[in-house]
Amino acid sequence: MKPISFIIPARDNLKYLKWAYASIRKNLHQHEIIMADDASSDGTWTWLEEVASKDKHVKIYHNPGPHRMGLTILYDLLVDDFSTNDRIMFFHADMYAAPGLDEEVNRYLDKKVAVCATRIEPPLHPEGPEKIVEDFGFEPEDFKEQEFLKFVDYNKSSKITNGIFAPWAVMKQDYWDIGGHDPLFAPQSREDSDVFNRFSVAGFKFIQTWAGLVYHLTSRGSRFRDGVGKDSEEWKWSNSKNMRNFARKWGTNVQHDPLMNPIVSPRFDIGFVVENCGLESLSILEPWCDRFYSDCSYENVKRYQKEEQSNTLYNLTNKIRPIPTEGVEDSDINDITIEFDATKLNQNNFQFLTRLGDIIDESGEVGQMKYDIFRLTIHKKERFEKDLVVCKN
Repeated sequence: MKPISFIIPARDNLKYLKWAYASIRKNLHQHEIIMADDASSDGTWTWLEEVASKDKHVKIYHNPGPHRMGLTILYDLLVDDFSTNDRIMFFHADMYAAPGLDEEVNRYLDKKVAVCATRIEPPLHPEGPEKIVEDFGFEPEDFKEQEFLKFVDYNKSSKITNGIFAPWAVMKQDYWDIGGHDPLFAPQSREDSDVFNRFSVAGFKFIQTWAGLVYHLTSRGSRFRDGVGKDSEEWKWSNSKNMRNFARKWGTNVQHDPLMNPIVSPRFDIGFVVENCGLESLSILEPWCDRFYSDCSYENVKRYQKEEQSNTLYNLTNKIRPIPTEGVEDSDINDITIEFDATKLNQNNFQFLTRLGDIIDESGEVGQMKYDIFRLTIHKKERFEKDLVVCKN
């Protein structure tokens, strides 16, 4: 058995963390477990200190607060400062590891291969072909453990599919080769999709083992922290913020096939030139381009930058500019420029902007073209999604 470092940050979800830890110790071989208390107020740190005093294969980290660090930052810190194994697995505090999980991970894990387990979940989210929906309880205290273990024995499968989601494992060196998690997505939400995109562009192979299983109570760390099935205000803010950051970085929404294999669209250098642009249009459109020229008023631009800059690492002062009266300097010309009138934008033609990479790659040619309300000037078609593989932040 090759040793694995299990990486588990937690925040105010102690009963789930106890449950996850116990499952790893009860059902798997002896592995390193690295846990972090992210500014909890429920006694998590006291419990972690007690566990670490008794279990020599446990390492712990404490963020005393008052502000959380988030999964995005803690993942890298725990891997960098504490893990001693070549193999790391990102595990959630609301997951129960079924017997054989580690054996299945080790069966397939190799250089430039990312391996994920198959999730068995209660019926909280819609069914999907990448998981098994079966109700063995919604909380650790009502978890039907023996029924679950019998189900696991009966339903283990030798099949593998190609997809990636939590819990997932990778070689530590491969993880650092792509730069770990991007702090752009702190504290959490879309941080894993960004990593998976970078793995995909770098040529990683994704393997989902259907014999390595976990029971996943689903989203108890942040999204459902205020109650099962109830989106927390914290999660809604983080999710909205990082959907916009994902668009800024990748030029699309998160994309994957039905089995959760990432789909990465071509990425081009795109500038918008927008007439009749108000504050609402600026807010909607800004994430979808690399430079934004408009006739939006100075007051509205400054208001938007003040409100939005704290939500992103992109420099909005440099990105958002007035339409120049004497033309754009050569050094500031984007590879592709799209001009349009914001008052003519609607839900249908907006979708064109969210699919620009694929559309330009498939049908765009150097020169000028028109589609619906949009006037495109393609100076050159140079894709740069490979430049996004290594996180430089």
